[in-house]
Amino acid sequence: MLHGKPQDTPTACHSMNETKSFTLYSANSAPILTFTMFGECHAHIAMDGANYAQAMARHTQAPDEAHIRACFEAYCGAGVTFVRDGGDKYGVSALAARIAPEYGIDYRTPIFAIHKRGRYGSIVGRAFDDLRGYAHLVKEAAGQGADFIKIMTTGIMDFTVFGRITHEDLDAEEVRQMARIAHDAGLAVMSHTNGKSAVLAAIEAGVDSIEHGNYIDDECIATLAESQTCLVPTATVARNLIGRELFDEAVLQRIWEASHQVIAKAVAAGCLIALGSDAGAVGVPHAQGAQDEYACFEAAVPDEAARNAALERGEAFIRATFAKR
Repeated sequence: MLHGKPQDTPTACHSMNETKSFTLYSANSAPILTFTMFGECHAHIAMDGANYAQAMARHTQAPDEAHIRACFEAYCGAGVTFVRDGGDKYGVSALAARIAPEYGIDYRTPIFAIHKRGRYGSIVGRAFDDLRGYAHLVKEAAGQGADFIKIMTTGIMDFTVFGRITHEDLDAEEVRQMARIAHDAGLAVMSHTNGKSAVLAAIEAGVDSIEHGNYIDDECIATLAESQTCLVPTATVARNLIGRELFDEAVLQRIWEASHQVIAKAVAAGCLIALGSDAGAVGVPHAQGAQDEYACFEAAVPDEAARNAALERGEAFIRATFAKR
């Protein structure tokens, strides 16, 4: 088993649910990875699922260890033993990486996300001005123990206007160079990307995963299906905001319906797709988020065998590609 702790350690995770085990095999058919339960493939342990500003206030002087431990306790209670983080700017995920083994949790982190100055991304990481600066940040992240690199190539959804993405997209050639630099350093690339043209550019650049991937169409899905890029749709973000009276309800409903269709089409097309909820975002509590995201997949793909087969394949890809360093 990949996970586990000595039996006399009371904090180690123990699944509360009876589940089958999934095994990843190498090219010569040798088993190299076995895991139980679907993991959380997109989380932000620095956040609390309730209020971003208040969550960050806990970490401004130093990462709040009690918060991190509470998150890991929640994951243990849900039987989730794999968590891939999206990074933060206060060193919270770096501390979490050191604590995670106490809980029997396989935790992967980019330490901080990397964005172009003036574009979206300051809430989770560090900024660069040019590719030389980007390369320096890649080296710095690796030196701090990053398991992979996370880049921000677009903004986020504007919850007041369906189809609108905040902030300007990065240039396609710049994204290609960013992926190349990270790969040359031996690091996989997790790409926060929304919108058709930006998703197509990221796939063409060779990023290893597309996070969110909102507002994509059949061309994007067909291109994903032919690639070695995994989609992590985080559909539960919009769904869990419905009814909170924070944003336009009609827009949220349309976003959720669009995500529902993307999941269904991506699974049918044979795309690599994995379970990630954006845990820590408003309305997406840690541990509960993974369960809510699975419910999104249940709604989109009623066929349990097809649904679980797609998620097993996608998570196996994430675990192998975004390898612990």
